[in-house]
Amino acid sequence: MNNFNFLATGLRTIEIEQATLTALKGQLDGHFTDACKLMLRCEGRVIVTGMGKSGHIGNKIAATLASTGTPAFFVHPGEASHGDLGMFTGKDVVLALSNSGETAEVVTILPLIKRMGAPLISMTSNPESTLSKCADVNLHLPVEREACPHNLAPTSSTTAQLVMGDALAIALLEARGFSPEDFAFSHPGGSLGRQLLLRVDDIMHSGDEIPQVTITTPIHKALMEVTQKRLGMTAVTNDKGELLGIFTDGDLRRTLDLGVDLKNTAIAEVMTLGGTTIKVGSLAAEALKIMQERKINALLITDEQGKLAGALNMHDLLKAGVI
Repeated sequence: MNNFNFLATGLRTIEIEQATLTALKGQLDGHFTDACKLMLRCEGRVIVTGMGKSGHIGNKIAATLASTGTPAFFVHPGEASHGDLGMFTGKDVVLALSNSGETAEVVTILPLIKRMGAPLISMTSNPESTLSKCADVNLHLPVEREACPHNLAPTSSTTAQLVMGDALAIALLEARGFSPEDFAFSHPGGSLGRQLLLRVDDIMHSGDEIPQVTITTPIHKALMEVTQKRLGMTAVTNDKGELLGIFTDGDLRRTLDLGVDLKNTAIAEVMTLGGTTIKVGSLAAEALKIMQERKINALLITDEQGKLAGALNMHDLLKAGVI
């Protein structure tokens, strides 16, 4: 055991499966296009089915389809024979996986699928099999041998199924014009969903929570506003609420270095004119990008008229899971 060459076996496995994928690439033809068109025109759901390891791959294919714009779900063929065929309708498209094309549980339900009129797409390595011949479209997987040294354990065949499933899903994704925003709606709990769905409006401080002073406010009172609102800065506006500038911790350090009279000097004398802002409705991820590029820790949000609408800092983005 200590002398066994694990690396050689691992490399051989990869080489065999890589050869299978190379053959699969040369196998794609009009049947692949026909399968995509059937799924794209589907008025119901794409129902994926398969037994054993093919079933595990089928479950993953269904999940990938569903998350990329093609409504789909997996049905176990054994359960289908015991009531779950009630999930099938004539408006669905069935994608059946079987390396041999003769899997008993799958073959058993074929007449019923055909009887209800649901188009059938098969994925097999045997174009002369029962499943292949019964299908409206057969996707042939050219699997010469499994990576298993006994040519038994499903390895190359399941790899080919998985890749073919991904090819179908991505082809349909592009044909639908499925966008990152669409993807985010299917993944609202993930980091991508937060980046693409969360707006600055959802996390910004607004109303009385915004640190805000007017241009005539003395510096020492502006410092009190910064301290109380705890965002590390304060906006500076005119009497109409229009944003004129910002006063940050960095501005304070520069002010102290100059020896300015904090009680008798107006904030307008030491503030940063304009300041970095972002519009209401912008993505929180965009706010993060701006703050990282400018190397700042807080950002002001303005409305279409240029009036102050909100404020946020890095802690708000971190708390919201954007970072």
